[in-house]
Amino acid sequence: MRDIAAQLMAWHAAGKDYAVASIIGIGGSAPRPIGAALAVDADGTVVGSLSGGCVEGSVYELCRESLRSGTAARETFGYSDADAFAVGLTCGGTIEVFVQPVSAGNREAMAAVLRAEGEAVALVRDLDSGAVLALGTWWATGADFDERVLAEARAMLDAGTTGLRTIGCDAAEVTVFIESHVPPPRMIVFGAIDFAAATARIGKFLGYHVTVCDARAVFATRARFPDADEVVVEWPNRYLERIRVDSRTVLCVLTHDAKFDVPLLEVALRLPVAFVGAMGSRRTHEDRLARLREAGVTEAELARLRSPIGLDLGGRTAEETAVSIAAEIIAVRKGGSGLPLTGSRGALHRDSVPIPDLEVPDTLEFADIAPSEDRPTPSGPLRTGAAPLDR
Repeated sequence: MRDIAAQLMAWHAAGKDYAVASIIGIGGSAPRPIGAALAVDADGTVVGSLSGGCVEGSVYELCRESLRSGTAARETFGYSDADAFAVGLTCGGTIEVFVQPVSAGNREAMAAVLRAEGEAVALVRDLDSGAVLALGTWWATGADFDERVLAEARAMLDAGTTGLRTIGCDAAEVTVFIESHVPPPRMIVFGAIDFAAATARIGKFLGYHVTVCDARAVFATRARFPDADEVVVEWPNRYLERIRVDSRTVLCVLTHDAKFDVPLLEVALRLPVAFVGAMGSRRTHEDRLARLREAGVTEAELARLRSPIGLDLGGRTAEETAVSIAAEIIAVRKGGSGLPLTGSRGALHRDSVPIPDLEVPDTLEFADIAPSEDRPTPSGPLRTGAAPLDR
C-alpha cells in the first residue's frame, strides 16, 4: 500500500471515503506480491494495481460495492480453463483479495500508517469484522484487538513480514491480515578501510541503509565511501550508544584494533541486533575475546559474536571479502547452511528461522562438510572460524 500512499493521503486531506483492495494470499504464479493494493474513492477514481490488468475490473466493482455497503469483502480470483477471457489470471495463478472500506470509523488508523514514512508500522485488519488497527514500535491507534493478536502483530512488525494469521482468542479464532511497512534495515560498518568500502557497496546492493563510522576524520570521508548513505566521524562505541537499532540491524566491525573494537563490542553484543561480526586473524580474535572477558562481557554475549567475520569462500580481495561477509549475514538472517546447493536436499527457499549454535571443529576439509547420504545438511550456517583464514 505504500506505493499509493501519496494519493491516499490526498484523499484523506480532502475528507474522501474510499475502499482499498489488498492481495492477502497468492497461489501459483501471480503478477504482484502479497500486500499489493488498489484503491477506489467515492468518485470512482482508481489508483494502484493488483494483477497488471487481469482482475482489475472485478476488484473495482468490489470496491464500489464495499463503499456503498460499508462492509468489507474477501474474494479469490483464478484462471478459468473454460473461458480464458473470463475474470481470472491468465498466468495460471490465484490471488485472494480483501477489500476494506475507509470512512470516519477507521480513517485515523489508516492515516497513521500512511503518515509513518521512514518508521516501522503495521496495519492490522480483521477479515471478519473489518476492524482496523495501526501499530508502531511505541504506539497504537484504532480498534481494540486481543493481546494475542497484538503480540503476533508486534512480532511480524519486528521481522518486517506481511501475511494472514489465524489466532485463537478467548471468544473465538480471529483471522487477521497483518501488513508490515518498515524502512530498510541498517548495516553499520565500523572502520574506514578498503574492506569497508566494498562491504558498504554490497550492503547497498542488498537493500541496507549503510552507515560507515570511524573516529579518524582523515579516513572517514564521503569521497572514500560514495556508496554509503552516511559517513560518521565519531568514536564507534559512542556512536552505537546513541543511535536506535533493531532486530534487523547488522553490525560489521572491521577495525581489528583493540582500542576501537573492544569498547565497541561491549556495547554491540548487548544490543538486540541481527548480526555482530568482527574482522581479524585468529590471534586477534583470541586476544579480543580475552579483553572482552576482562571487561565483563559474559560467555552468552560472546557467543553472539561472529568472528572472524564471513564464510570461508577462499577469497582475498576486498570485494571477495565483502561477498564473504554478505554471505554470512544472509545465512544468519535467513537460516541458511552456508553449504553448496549441489547435492543438498530439502527446500531451496525457507522463511527466516532461529539459527542453532552448531559445534564444528576448528578446521574442516571440504569432504567434512559436503552433503552425503549419511550426513544430513545442517539446518543453520557454519559457525565462524570453521576453516583456516590463511591458505
